[in-house]
Amino acid sequence: MRILITNDDGVYSPGIAALAHVASRFGETRIVAPDVEMSSASSSISASRPLTYKRTRLPFEVPGVEAYRVNGTPGDCVGVGTCVWKNVDLVLSGINLGTNLGNAIWHSGTLAGAKQAALLGLRGIAFSAPATDTEEPNFETLKISVAAVLEMLLPLTELRLVNVNLPASAPRGIVWTRQSVRQYDGKVVPGRDPMGRTHYWYTVVPIQATDEGSDRWALEQGYASITPLRVDLTDDAALEHAKERAEPRKVRLA
Repeated sequence: MRILITNDDGVYSPGIAALAHVASRFGETRIVAPDVEMSSASSSISASRPLTYKRTRLPFEVPGVEAYRVNGTPGDCVGVGTCVWKNVDLVLSGINLGTNLGNAIWHSGTLAGAKQAALLGLRGIAFSAPATDTEEPNFETLKISVAAVLEMLLPLTELRLVNVNLPASAPRGIVWTRQSVRQYDGKVVPGRDPMGRTHYWYTVVPIQATDEGSDRWALEQGYASITPLRVDLTDDAALEHAKERAEPRKVRLA
């Protein structure tokens, strides 16, 4: 099995090295990641400029694993990586330094790496874990959790796109969850620079209540959360309801 590893924290993140360490137990592994942090890049790709693919040396050595940096987004890394390194079977993205729960998965660059794999007809799995500006997670503990999740997921070949969130400490267990869809927790706030000019920043408003069975709930309870996703965004229930209420109409073209 060929496993391509990417992320949105950048090729030099300790999280990607930890993920590659575990992945190398399951197959031939290669790291292809952004040369700088690309958090919240979502599924963007660089369609208007050329991309480079350069071998790089990591600060956290992963025996037997080559690493390459790309001057682009996580989606670019998967696109270029699978072009250069043929016959990739699986794309793993992460381990992200910070959770990707609920509606945050819409703009997550970590999930975008896995999503790009699904768009290319491959399997994609995204891994995230809590982190703060001053404290990183225990990667040795996370490696154990990642290995357990991969042993569980790899035989389930029908799951093409999966979002995994791991607690910072050893999990109480692994549970299947749905995406929390409570109100989006991103907020734009104004601020002023030393010159008195107004700028705007995205910030996060913590969501207080969580719905049981969701990814956010699972992590709060100390579980590792596995959420199967899909690329098809069609709202099937709404589509059927619309068909029942309104017949298709012919439109006269001018």
